[in-house]
Amino acid sequence: MANVVIIYGGNSHQSRLKALFEKTETFFKNEGHETSSIFVHELPAEDLIKANFASEQVKQANEKVEKASLVVVITPVYKAAYSGILKTFLDLLPQKGLEGKTLLPLVLGGSFGHLLVIDYALKPVLSSLGATNILSGAYVLDSHIERAEEDQFIISTEITERIDRVLQLANEEL
Repeated sequence: MANVVIIYGGNSHQSRLKALFEKTETFFKNEGHETSSIFVHELPAEDLIKANFASEQVKQANEKVEKASLVVVITPVYKAAYSGILKTFLDLLPQKGLEGKTLLPLVLGGSFGHLLVIDYALKPVLSSLGATNILSGAYVLDSHIERAEEDQFIISTEITERIDRVLQLANEEL
């Protein structure tokens, strides 16, 4: 049994991003792994903006990352890059805080125009934090995730199958 941490880089639980989070969490729990989550938008904003390394909440989040074998980074695309809130958290990780870990990026975007955000925006910052095993991950169009009733979401069959393959590949790395 491995330890998986999911970093949720969105700014609310009402986003279609939640569907990727729930799919990921359910998958790894069903595989028998220990899972934990970091909802970056729930960390104290002042601590993020002022880079408060002494913040207890930031320290607890960093401990989750430190204990993880697999780190899943889930983010929306804003202005052709990952979310700024995610960047503020990544800036608070130790210099080599991702060393020795497998990383799985899952990105939600509004168009194919941002398809390379994983390779050209996200992977370089993850590498700078010591990550050497960064999996291909998945870029998902938000149009493939339908909003249902009561803050529930439905992922299209085609995308569900692709995400399942990506999650299985990550599982095989553990």
